[in-house]
Amino acid sequence: MNAPATPAVTDPVQPGPMPHVMNTYGRLPIALSHGRGCWVWDTQGKRYLDGLGGIAVNTLGHAHPKLVPALQEQIGQLIHSSNYYQVPLQETLAAKLCEISGMNSVFFCSTGLEANEAALKIARKFGHDKGIERPEIVVYEKAFHGRSIATLSATGNPKVQKGFEPLVEGFVRVPMNDIAVLREIARTNKNVTAVFLETIQGEGGINPTRWDYLRELRALCDEAGWLLMLDEVQCGIGRTGKWFAHQWAGIVPDVMPLAKGLGSGVPIGAVVAGPRAMNVFGPGNHGTTFGGNPLSMRAGVETLRIMEEDGMLAHVAKVGAVLKAELDRELGSLPGVKEIRGAGLMLGIELDRPCGVILERAAQAGLLLSVTADSVIRLVPPLIISEDEVRQIVTLLAPVVKAFLAEGQAA
Repeated sequence: MNAPATPAVTDPVQPGPMPHVMNTYGRLPIALSHGRGCWVWDTQGKRYLDGLGGIAVNTLGHAHPKLVPALQEQIGQLIHSSNYYQVPLQETLAAKLCEISGMNSVFFCSTGLEANEAALKIARKFGHDKGIERPEIVVYEKAFHGRSIATLSATGNPKVQKGFEPLVEGFVRVPMNDIAVLREIARTNKNVTAVFLETIQGEGGINPTRWDYLRELRALCDEAGWLLMLDEVQCGIGRTGKWFAHQWAGIVPDVMPLAKGLGSGVPIGAVVAGPRAMNVFGPGNHGTTFGGNPLSMRAGVETLRIMEEDGMLAHVAKVGAVLKAELDRELGSLPGVKEIRGAGLMLGIELDRPCGVILERAAQAGLLLSVTADSVIRLVPPLIISEDEVRQIVTLLAPVVKAFLAEGQAA
């Protein structure tokens, strides 16, 4: 869709230092005030095309005309309810997630980190229930699963781990897409209980797992009696043109953490479990205060409903192909561009050098995006984005990338 008219804003706030907020983010000097569709405005009135979607969160864009009234209605009814009581919307959302995943039960939490933490606990208890005293979990190089001590330990990035040692033990790290390594582990390590990986690595640089590798991994987990746990926090909820990225491989995992796009901006996380894992937790084994509250459940229910009503999966596959083709045409043959990869509306442009400055330069040009793994430009726009808007992404981005690469050649 084309950019809507700019809504009126009163009393714009000057962006600047935030002395009372803990210094944990390298922020740009931009404060966003409002958005419509795939466009956002800052407090100074400057407009940006949103190629980041809150880091794959704003599935339905901003101020979606079907989502907003549903959330307003829910806020007027009930925002929070303790899990001491039944929450009917939990059953509604859980049933839908089981229907579209082919799995059996769901635990709700508030973030992707919490969902991944719950998955790790499932894997450990699954091992203990089988009599394994010190269960171990296979994890991957370049992985990112969160910043709690356990999920940080599962993460494959020494930079984000530094300063938080000692890390949690019980992880066996392997390279992506090498089934021979896993077969050797199955032969020699009887403490392994699960394999835990992102179907498409996000923070690690938009690195897809090969579909044939996933099929081989599914078979190996079945043979070894391991849980196959697929982190779909960033690549799930329609981002690749299917509900979940692993569905391109035609498999079903045992455990699937979700978050980000499931609530279209309302904090929500979920762990979906299949038959092998669905009864590992019992009352008292895990819990949460905010997880599964009525507001977040309504956001999830409405997000999935609107996606179905609007044919979002087919739309993502179509516009994602346009975006990939346009990026290939404008940037793919440039010296300094190593690869353009991903699926659907989760694409990365890997350069041959660190390119963090592109984050600010793209914003100056009117485009929001991110740079991850130091040298990968990440595009994860709202799933409602139009063909015209994905072409505008390339129109805004290409000159920025070309100028950046030219600087390196001149040096």
